[in-house]
Amino acid sequence: MTPFTTKSMTDALSGKLMIHFGKTAEEASDAEMMKAAALVLRDAMALREVETRKTTVREHKKKVHYLSLEFLMGRSLMKNAYNLGVLPQLRQALEKLGFRAADIFEIEPDAALGNGGLGRLAACYLDSMTTLEIPATGYSICYELGIFKQKIVEGQQVELPDNWRNLGAAWLLPKPEEAQEVSFGGTLREFWDNGHLHIVQENATRVTAVPCDMVIAGYDTRHTNVLRLWDARSGKPVDMTLYSRGEYLKAAEEEAMAEVIAKVLYPEDNHIEGKSLRLKQQYFFVSATVQSIVREHLEVYGTLRNFAEKNVIQINDTHPSLVIPELMRILLDEAGLDWETAWDITTRSVAYTNHTVLAEALERWPQTLMEQLLPRIWQILTEIARRWQARCESFWHDETKVRDMAVIWDGEVRMANLCIAGGMAVNGVSALHSQILRTDVFKYACAMEPEKFLSVTNGVDHRRWLSEINPRLDSLVQDLTGGEAYLTKPRTLKKLDDYAGDGEVLRRLGEIKRKNKEEFADYLRRTQGTVLNPDAIFDVQVKRLHEYKRQLLNVLHILALYQHLRDNPDAEMTPRVFLFGAKAAPGYAVAKRIIRLINSVADQVNADPLCRDRLQVVFLENYRVSLAEHLMPAAEVSEQISTAGKEASGTSNMKFMMNGALTVGTLDGANVEMRDVLGEENLFLFGLRADEVAALRRSGYLPQRLYARDEKLRRALDALRSGFRDGVTYEDLYKRLLTGGDGSPADEYFLLADFESYCAAEARMAETYGDPEKWNRMSLHNIARSGVFAADRAVGQYADTIWHVPHK
Repeated sequence: MTPFTTKSMTDALSGKLMIHFGKTAEEASDAEMMKAAALVLRDAMALREVETRKTTVREHKKKVHYLSLEFLMGRSLMKNAYNLGVLPQLRQALEKLGFRAADIFEIEPDAALGNGGLGRLAACYLDSMTTLEIPATGYSICYELGIFKQKIVEGQQVELPDNWRNLGAAWLLPKPEEAQEVSFGGTLREFWDNGHLHIVQENATRVTAVPCDMVIAGYDTRHTNVLRLWDARSGKPVDMTLYSRGEYLKAAEEEAMAEVIAKVLYPEDNHIEGKSLRLKQQYFFVSATVQSIVREHLEVYGTLRNFAEKNVIQINDTHPSLVIPELMRILLDEAGLDWETAWDITTRSVAYTNHTVLAEALERWPQTLMEQLLPRIWQILTEIARRWQARCESFWHDETKVRDMAVIWDGEVRMANLCIAGGMAVNGVSALHSQILRTDVFKYACAMEPEKFLSVTNGVDHRRWLSEINPRLDSLVQDLTGGEAYLTKPRTLKKLDDYAGDGEVLRRLGEIKRKNKEEFADYLRRTQGTVLNPDAIFDVQVKRLHEYKRQLLNVLHILALYQHLRDNPDAEMTPRVFLFGAKAAPGYAVAKRIIRLINSVADQVNADPLCRDRLQVVFLENYRVSLAEHLMPAAEVSEQISTAGKEASGTSNMKFMMNGALTVGTLDGANVEMRDVLGEENLFLFGLRADEVAALRRSGYLPQRLYARDEKLRRALDALRSGFRDGVTYEDLYKRLLTGGDGSPADEYFLLADFESYCAAEARMAETYGDPEKWNRMSLHNIARSGVFAADRAVGQYADTIWHVPHK
């Protein structure tokens, strides 16, 4: 039963406006109405959360604690209303009070507490854990500024602050009475008492972690979970004597130094101050979380000896890996347990999800920084490292292998190896990725403890990424599959395969895509001033800008198409709009140059009369969750073109698939499993496979040979050197591909090796698009077979194989 009728929702909104803002609906702004709506839904969810918490305690249920430095939540108003079953009532109430519901939803800022796929995955999983009625809490930092707002100025990325909390704070419930204290630096004093060694951290800088809870509603359930976000405050009271002496800045310095911990997501770490702040963020978040978990456990059970039976801590990538020594610290120093008992509890409580095979993303911290900032944690780490190394030496008797597996080596703390040593499970996020972890990245650890290495392919929230954002497609799916069943049983989508020969269904599917394209074109015209041709193929690549994701390969193909048009003005060409969306890390110079290149090419192509209604290139400024929600239903081609063996899984590939876009891609990440369920006939594959990439790298890859023998490739590359209409040349990118630079080999990610195959796949795709019935049939198969990539399946797999908790 829904908690609101249209009348009760209208009354609740009016009441919130008067109580919180002292205004009537006629006087309130859109922003005030958005906050009022958030507060109404938050109150309803908070009541359910109390019920859920009481049930969990009463029935002594095992709890899941999901730690991630990123939670890319996006907007919450429509999502929460949808999950609560009150979206129609909210729309009607807003309209009745004189507001446009679409405007109220659109004004909400994205809670951009993440950088990309990692944070979006965490958000999807939190939704599924709640819907599956798993008692769970997510934990992260309550960043004041999330991922930056991207502005494109003269073709270049400029980063602007994104203060999401101005309106987004309406969702937060501060819990100052549950604050925790986190200590940095200082010195250690040891003493014996009653036969126990006691270690006290003295003269430390203390920071108070204040929880701000965001309540998470599940779909079609009263079960409710929480995302706990930690805000940072100084642990010392303000020194009023400094104020009385006029030393105002010094008086505020302690508070400012504490608050900077929660100021910004991923501070730049190419200097020692940045490294120090990142490590502080990670320990602050982890220490507050473990203390909170332990406190709640002791309140219920009075002992920590059964901690592993009642709690599981899932580490999402290596950022929260200090949870292992921090839990050990509490078990040893506060609970007074011996090492063996504490280690047994820890290694049965913690599990680790790896999200990358890139060496630079497997975190390593300087020993000196760890010693200075976290002296007690450093002591515990050295003992973990010593015992683990002894195990490795006993198993392998080989220094090379032991060095590879070591937690501490050559003045560095290796966080992935810490997770392997201290965790009960290590999982990859696609079948290919998990295999690479077992046979390459962690091969020696896997040989020693093979049972620890598992695979759980990523999944996405299909309720949000299909039903909520694509209502036309949702209506068709419900008509063909028997109603709303697919919303909780996503594999019900498979019934759509039965209509592959139904011309009327395929026609309806084509109409839906056309209307979605027109809708997105209208949205982009209003928000970015860009006019799209809805008759063209909407060919989309949206993801974080990284060289291995190969946006540059896409650009080279566009240049080849453009040059072909210039050479053959009367040539037939299926009209295409290439849409890019990407943010580059502020310190990643090459990625920022590629963004500028995309904009240079867009300027050149879009200004050429030859290309009008035939070829268009668009860079979507400030790509984010809410923009993706407009884009996904309209996309027709999904570019998933990373170098094989580099992408752990990908999740945008799954979202595009659910919305009927066809994939042009390599056999990388979850593309492999998409191929397995679709067959090669329902997507456009190209390029080297992971084993072929490895073999070519070993044999000595010479991209210069490809440049010399392939005229189309050579001309596309030469265009980088000669430059574009805006006067910008890209000699640096040209050299990076042909001769290397900055310690990187030439064409490190094999763009030139895959260029010819990629162009051929794009040509096959364009030819297929000319047969609407065939295209729509392939699209239908993609939607039908996307159910396996739902987050509900992935979370259920975690629950069954790693967490060992029951679920709906």
